[in-house]
Amino acid sequence: MNKQREHSAIALFSGGLDSILAVKWMQQLGYTVHSVFFSTPYLMPDKAIKSAEANDIELIVRDITDEHLKIVQHPKYGYGKNHNPCIDCRALMFQLAGQMLDELGASFIISGEVLGQRPMSQRLQSLMQVSKGSEMKDLIIRPLSQKLLPDSKPILEGWVDKEEMLDLQGRGRTQQMELANRLGIKDYPSPGGGCLLTDVSFTLRLSDLINHWQDNPLQIELLKWGRHFRLSPTLKLIVGRHKDDNLGLDQAAKSLPRMQIKDVPGPLGVLTTLGARQEELSLAASILLSYCNKATEPGMVIYSIDSIESAQIMAHKCSKDSLAQYKISID
Repeated sequence: MNKQREHSAIALFSGGLDSILAVKWMQQLGYTVHSVFFSTPYLMPDKAIKSAEANDIELIVRDITDEHLKIVQHPKYGYGKNHNPCIDCRALMFQLAGQMLDELGASFIISGEVLGQRPMSQRLQSLMQVSKGSEMKDLIIRPLSQKLLPDSKPILEGWVDKEEMLDLQGRGRTQQMELANRLGIKDYPSPGGGCLLTDVSFTLRLSDLINHWQDNPLQIELLKWGRHFRLSPTLKLIVGRHKDDNLGLDQAAKSLPRMQIKDVPGPLGVLTTLGARQEELSLAASILLSYCNKATEPGMVIYSIDSIESAQIMAHKCSKDSLAQYKISID
């Protein structure tokens, strides 16, 4: 172990193998590293928290929903897979990490990015765009590939020795796994996953929210649960898929109105706003009944606000064509 270094770093930590390696590599060189995960409703910290705990890494989690929604709507560098503004996202995270330097007494920022590993966001040009877009260009070090990258201020000023950095590149993971063994890292997740903006179903629903000016944190959180039906420009119905989905939807919906089929176990329905008109309630009841084989035809649906029954609605099940008309789906 080298002696403690004078300058410390903030790490963008995803919880994946590369981010673990970047943190551990710098720590074994003697640097203090403050690991940070930036969270949104579609970029959850669960994996990062678990990975940090398994590898004895202290983790700071910061919510950046408001800032991130702005780049989701209007990304300067466009979208990667589906609705994911890859380059703008990374630039924002470096920018926000830069704003934490004084708070944490750090001098520069690191990440686990590997040159050439991802086709859009980790080409050399993309890495430079991220650095420039973040306004942190001179303070970024990418330890796993820094030998192959232009020198930034930490190297030019002698805070970081370039010869101690690595030269990993490409999409393979063999070198990373070998490095993990050298560093004694045994617990790390499989690659992929994490950001729901790369999921086609989720991004279709998110686009619907954006188009209807409803992309607030509560509505975005609800996108992770159930089947979604657009009933009007201001109202959606969400129908739980199974028991666990019902539980998650119920917790996420907070004080929003509920719909349940009377006297029959079945899916939970959540309406995304108060003040639905009678015809909208009838349509929602019809859709809900359609996803319960045990429901009678017609069936009775209970509409509740704040756990207090507000109405009982008799309705017929929707036809498949009607369901397709309202469902927000790739089907």
